[in-house]
Amino acid sequence: MSDRIELRGLRVTAICGVLPEERARRQPFEVDLDVHADLSIASISDDLSDTVDYGSLTGLVADIVDGESFDILERFAGRLAEAVLAIAGVDAVTVAVRKLRPPVPEDLATSGVRIHRTA
Repeated sequence: MSDRIELRGLRVTAICGVLPEERARRQPFEVDLDVHADLSIASISDDLSDTVDYGSLTGLVADIVDGESFDILERFAGRLAEAVLAIAGVDAVTVAVRKLRPPVPEDLATSGVRIHRTA
């Protein structure tokens, strides 16, 4: 399937990390989603019910981030992928999660993972 909904730069604060300071407070993250689905009907009907609502996708991410915590970015991205794949009509998803302030002494802008999962 070549159709996809692209969400870029969703900013959230989450608990993700193994260091004590990462577990003690929320940190900023950025999430990108590529949601693969058949958009052919929606491209004709112009009806929201014929597609995957990106507002619902952002709400889903926010709910997961608010209610769960993760030790590693791989699990964070994997959990988001699981939830998106559970949505009717979604064939595959690519999730990128970036930690905007990685706790390393070097000058590193972000650390992150990108995973791709299929239904």
